[in-house]
Amino acid sequence: MLKGDGRLGHDLDPHDRAPKDACGVFGVWAPGEEVSKLTYYGLYALQHRGQESAGIAVSEGSRILVYKDMGLVAQVFDESVLGTLRGHLAIGHCRYSTTGSSVWENAQPTLSSTEVGGLALAHNGNLINTPELAERLAPGSTRATTDTEVLTSLLAQDRTRSIEESAAELLPQVKGAYSLVFMDETTLYAARDPQGIRPLVLGRLERGWVVASETAALDIVGATFVREIEPGELLTIDEDGVRSRRFALAEPKGCLFEYVYLARPDTTIAGRGVQVTRVEVGRVLAREHPVEADLVIPTPESGTPAAVGYAEESGIPYGQGLVKNSYVGRTFIQPSQTIRQLGIRLKLNPLREVVEGKRLVVVDDSIVRGNTQRAIVKMLREAGAREVHVRISSPPVSWPCFYGIDFATRAELIAGSLSVEEIRASLGADSLGYISLEGLTKATTIPAERLCRACFDGSYPIPIDQDNVGKFVLESKA
Repeated sequence: MLKGDGRLGHDLDPHDRAPKDACGVFGVWAPGEEVSKLTYYGLYALQHRGQESAGIAVSEGSRILVYKDMGLVAQVFDESVLGTLRGHLAIGHCRYSTTGSSVWENAQPTLSSTEVGGLALAHNGNLINTPELAERLAPGSTRATTDTEVLTSLLAQDRTRSIEESAAELLPQVKGAYSLVFMDETTLYAARDPQGIRPLVLGRLERGWVVASETAALDIVGATFVREIEPGELLTIDEDGVRSRRFALAEPKGCLFEYVYLARPDTTIAGRGVQVTRVEVGRVLAREHPVEADLVIPTPESGTPAAVGYAEESGIPYGQGLVKNSYVGRTFIQPSQTIRQLGIRLKLNPLREVVEGKRLVVVDDSIVRGNTQRAIVKMLREAGAREVHVRISSPPVSWPCFYGIDFATRAELIAGSLSVEEIRASLGADSLGYISLEGLTKATTIPAERLCRACFDGSYPIPIDQDNVGKFVLESKA
């Protein structure tokens, strides 16, 4: 049983889960460096992308060793464990489950061993033809129930060819979102799906190379950003350097929700800092949904950059009206009914002296089910706020994601069935304004045709077979 970390869980209210991040992946090829520690710090920087399990695979040239467990990166690894993980290349993963249950067998990296060698793989994203791919495997050949395990087994199936050749043949047949880092005993590989839905970047160390989900992870380990790995590109990294090959034509459809919520604010996407984009989103939001008010406050920390932009554009003063518990994270203690009724107050508490008698603009990044925003509005009114105007820095989330974000089903999404006015009434707010899809897209500076916006407009760039998707698709077929 895992020891708790003393933190309060995001899922304290089980009826209002936030949109869960996909996963974080990291890989390093660096002879002479402590690659396990570099990977640990890289995963630490990517912890926001997955908090259910963590793992690292290393190789010293003759064998692959994998260590993984349930929990946060700092819970899974300590100095003694990292000291046993020696080698010149490593990959790492922090997971939020989007296919398969959150159990040890489904933690990553996955490992496949054959007579001629091993293969370890870590995956960010979600495949949409997993059952079709799984049919190519012998019954009972895998214990796990994830698309990642299926992919690993298929890549390792034919060891008469190199891993690079096997990947170049298999990946064009794989549908969905995947940013992959994988390795054999001597070589690091990285690949990104033809749409480039999930991010993946390449960095340079003095004595090697790094690949990671976000540029912030490169910064943490002292790597210099080189470039984004292109959609439909496969990289091979070994003692001869970096080799690139195309396995599919690029059809870029980067995830728009990365800008709204998923990516760290200190990450760079397409040459532009995420923080800069989020502040600009706030400015656009202020132009689209102005209101007379005394103070702009964020829902910390998710709404902070957009609230700054809203205040700058509107001329309304910015302030901190809600205090966040610094130890909000995950817990292994189930909340009692009494504790659950306290709800959002365990995470946020209003500053009465700041909000009392004020007309407030409350800025947040998204509304999923609405329970959290409803509780915030109630709290602020109880603290004496005269008016509460809610502003959201993304359009209504009306459709589920099948590409690696564990949104609720459409029936559970408040915007899936209610109009904006109905949502406003449900929240108890004086007014409610969402940024337009066009306004959000323009703020990113990325053309609309190069973005996946399916959770906002229901237009999926890769066609979905509803019968073959879902978190437990392999378990239901078992």
